[in-house]
Amino acid sequence: MGGQSRGVPTTKRVAVQASVLAATVALLDEGASYAELNIERIATRAGISRTAFYFYFRDKRELLLRLTEDVTDELYRQGDIWFSGDGEPAAELGEALANIGALYREHGAVLRAIVQAAATDDEIAVSWHRIVDRFVDATRRRIEDLQRDGKAAVREDARATAFALCWMIERAFNQQLVLGEPFREQALVDALAGIFLRAVYGANGHPA
Repeated sequence: MGGQSRGVPTTKRVAVQASVLAATVALLDEGASYAELNIERIATRAGISRTAFYFYFRDKRELLLRLTEDVTDELYRQGDIWFSGDGEPAAELGEALANIGALYREHGAVLRAIVQAAATDDEIAVSWHRIVDRFVDATRRRIEDLQRDGKAAVREDARATAFALCWMIERAFNQQLVLGEPFREQALVDALAGIFLRAVYGANGHPA
């Protein structure tokens, strides 16, 4: 990637890249869609020239993927409350989904932008699918562990089940953003947790 291919980042490079990232987030927060963002607009907001932009980033695609890195890493850390948990499943999953919901709200503009971009940009779509697949694999592993211990209600393929559940959560939180929060956040978290728990653990949402 252009912004990472010129050796160890200098203090100036780090500072300029941070200002470009912050400028992009500000524009998205103000309602600009990914399609409406252009390099000139981002560069002007960051206080650099359009030519200078390309010294730090290959294009706005790389910029958007950089913006999502920290957010998606934090989303995964919250998911890991359940992925790696050994406590009460309903409590762990409820905490994880509540924290994920809060992150979607806090970083909504960036997460909305990457889903918008993935709809029309194949490279971003592949990257976003790879990110979600990290959650699918972690969920699959947890389901397989529960199956081995006789604690899972899942009789279907573990990965297919994980795929369906993770994309349900991604789409639900994304639509909550796009539609202007049609549900109270806790109501949506409770609904997702209930569906997930019953799918994995059975009718009562508890280990067998």
